[in-house]
Order: sequence, then C-alpha cells, then structure tokens
Amino acid sequence: MPLPSRVVLADGRTAAVDRGRPPRVRKRDPNWKRPGRRRVLAIRDRLRELYGQPVNDPHGHPIAELIRTVLSQNTNDRNRDVAYARLRERFPTWEQVRDAPTDEVEAAIKPGGLSPTKAPRIQEILGRLGEHPDLDWLAEAPREQALEYLTELPGVGRKTAACVLIFAFGRPEIPVDTHVHRVGGRLGLFRAGASFDEAHDEMRAITPPEDAYELHINLIRHGRATCRPRPRCGECALRRMCPWYRERGRLRQPAGALPAETT
Repeated sequence: MPLPSRVVLADGRTAAVDRGRPPRVRKRDPNWKRPGRRRVLAIRDRLRELYGQPVNDPHGHPIAELIRTVLSQNTNDRNRDVAYARLRERFPTWEQVRDAPTDEVEAAIKPGGLSPTKAPRIQEILGRLGEHPDLDWLAEAPREQALEYLTELPGVGRKTAACVLIFAFGRPEIPVDTHVHRVGGRLGLFRAGASFDEAHDEMRAITPPEDAYELHINLIRHGRATCRPRPRCGECALRRMCPWYRERGRLRQPAGALPAETT
C-alpha cells in the first residue's frame, strides 16, 4: 500500500510526507506560553494611552481594499495611494482594469513599484471575480470560507485577506504586517520566530473581537514610532511589560538612561 501524501498532526493540522520520512512538526519554545487576557488588555490599555483609541469605519468596498493592499506590497503608503489613484483615474471600473492592455495598467500603477509584477497579478485577480467582479458576498460568508477564497487568489496571503475583511466589512481580524510581527513578537504576544501565519492565528486567538482594529492600528503606530527594527527602548513606555527588553533591550540602552523599573 502506498504511503499517504499527507498526515494529520496532533493539533489537527496536516503536513506533507516526503518518501516516508516523518512530517516536520513546528518547534515549541518551552519558555513561551500564550499570554492571558489580562496581559493582552494591559498592553492594549498602555498603547491606548500613547496613541488613543482608533475606531474602525468600514468602507464596504472589498475589491478596492484588495487591490490597494496588493499595491501596498513592498512600498510605502504614499506610493500605494498615488498608484491606486492613478489606476482608478485611468480605468474607472474594475472591468476596464481587467480588460485593459497590461502595459497600460503597468504604466498607471508605476509609482507603487514592482508594476511589471503587480499589473498582471491585479488583472488575474479581477479575472477570477466573475464577469462583473464582486466580493460583497464576503460580508456574510463564514470566516474560513472567506479566508480560503481570498488566499486562493494570486499573490493574496493572510495579511491581505485580513485587510479586506476588517477594513471593508469590520470583521474582527488582525492583519500581521512587519510592524505587528516585530512588536508583537517582542512583547511575547506570540512565540519568538513565529511565521506570519502563526502570528496571525495567535493574535486573533488572544484578542477580544471588539479590540482587533484598535490593537492592529496601535501596534503599527508603536512599531513606526518607537519599536523600530533598531528599537528606541530608552523611550519606550512598554518596557516594563516587554520580555524582549528584559532579555536583550537593556544592553542597547544608552549610558545614563534610567532603568525600566524607575520610569
């Protein structure tokens, strides 16, 4: 009897089996455990003190959010917005974007960078959304069905799918971009070395649905202002609750800076 191509792991996930070798199981960090609700809310409250309490205002345009997020890949918000505005100015409907010569779409979105890759990707995505492209049905679709559909589109991962659900419809998701991944990892919201998909699952598991948007936005704000790739630990108001700082951040603190316990 041939060996199965996939097996079910203890946590319910499946993994491929190659030539009879056992599947690789995700390494567990014995020093990390999922934070409790009290800790998550304490981090939420501290961030709220720093950056306020952002309120989501879902715009109800899922295709627009999808295309904007594709345009945002490997560029900044300003370049993304310029590229998106030029695309919509040149092609007022999604059918026109889909059916246009690819080089014209590429020229329109050039300010966003990687236009030779993004233009055909956008057109392929739109081509899969039906004769009259539509994603409004995602508002009421079961979450897993919505995520599965979106992540099967070319170039669409968990972050992009989560952006569509939370920003277009207000559905509770926490898109994990580089800022959320960096800040959340340092704060111990998920295990060190977690993949983006694992971090996404952990963030959704520990975050009350009503706080998803706020925590997403404020983690990004903190990642941009203070918890940068080279973190400004001496200025950080979250030092006292940061495992990364306790383990490594002290070594980076400027001479003469006050220790965290005295702030």
